[in-house]
Amino acid sequence: MKADIELHLIHDGDRWIGRNDRLTAKGEELSDLDSDIRRILQQSGEYPVGSKLTVFMGFDFDTIPTWLRQYHTHYFNRVLSIEL
Repeated sequence: MKADIELHLIHDGDRWIGRNDRLTAKGEELSDLDSDIRRILQQSGEYPVGSKLTVFMGFDFDTIPTWLRQYHTHYFNRVLSIEL
């Protein structure tokens, strides 16, 4: 599966954040993050109404201490399929 959009995923202690060079979406819960991504993409005007997009979110392991990375299975990547 090829993603239309790729984001780096982090948690800042309060919110989930998905970002790349063109957008930054945030949410307290993952569902809030998904909603913010949808809102940003709809408002961007880059995609027509009804577009189906796949968004890949790769967890950014650089945001956690090196000693903790051995427990990387607690962190994850996500794939979001949305229709605008």
